[in-house]
Amino acid sequence: MREARATFRRTMALAAVVARNIQLVRKQQKLSQQALAKKARISVSYVSMLERGTRVPPLDTLEVLAKALGVAPLYLCQELSAPRPGRGGK
Repeated sequence: MREARATFRRTMALAAVVARNIQLVRKQQKLSQQALAKKARISVSYVSMLERGTRVPPLDTLEVLAKALGVAPLYLCQELSAPRPGRGGK
């Protein structure tokens, strides 16, 4: 039971990381939610829900978002503390 709870907490933490990173990368690229939605071919309201963490994107949507943002899908899943490499970061 404890293991299931720990897994759930890690999953929730990952969802929060993805939400934060979508917003962070979008803002770094000076894209509006509307511009990202258009590039990714998803709705603006869905982008908003993803960034607020009220929805968790399925892997195919994560891949589409990453492509629209010009990053690898795994980049959106990492805990970021600095600007993206190649843009003044590490």
